[in-house]
Amino acid sequence: MSGTISVCCAACGRRHRYTAPSYPCACGTPVAPALDPRGSPTVVTRRVWDEEWIGVRCTACGTEGRWPRPELGCPCGTVLCVPVDRTAAGRTGRPPGPRVPAHRAVPIRTARDAVTAAVLYLRGLGHRDVRRADQRPPSGIGLAAPGIVAQVGPASLRDVECLWLTAMAESARGVYFSLAGYAEDARVRADLLDVALFVLDPSGVPRPANAPAVALDATAG
Repeated sequence: MSGTISVCCAACGRRHRYTAPSYPCACGTPVAPALDPRGSPTVVTRRVWDEEWIGVRCTACGTEGRWPRPELGCPCGTVLCVPVDRTAAGRTGRPPGPRVPAHRAVPIRTARDAVTAAVLYLRGLGHRDVRRADQRPPSGIGLAAPGIVAQVGPASLRDVECLWLTAMAESARGVYFSLAGYAEDARVRADLLDVALFVLDPSGVPRPANAPAVALDATAG
């Protein structure tokens, strides 16, 4: 078991050094999945929500949390699922339930419902003064509050980059809400730029789709 291992791309044979990301446990202790240097990475060819998560147990308090499975994007365009030690990491399974109380969720039937769900979630994070953003994004709807800039709608690579630039100009955090999910290039860029990505499910509950979103979701009341 290791926190950093060598990963060989199954498509092009290129080798990479990969370090497992850490996430905050509810007790405040950083936790990270134990990687298996003897395992073989697999190519990610499809996305299934229930398979995107692994269980990781905190060594300080013993709590098992659900975190995104480790992945590596090779420059050749292949996305690899990095092997983990199943004994240490726990079983693959559903992520924890939504932190937003159920009575605040808004079933999504229209674009307006999606915006409302995003606003309610941001308010649940403590951003009470959520409003329409002064600067209109290239697509979707822009939202803003002190310290945060959000966008609701389809998310291309360019959309994620534009949100990041707007957030940088405002000295704020960038958060994206999408109904359709994210293309791999947009998700990889969001990870690099620390943009939190959420997927809005039909019930109106935002689900974290990358590590920055998981960390942000952990602060929800």
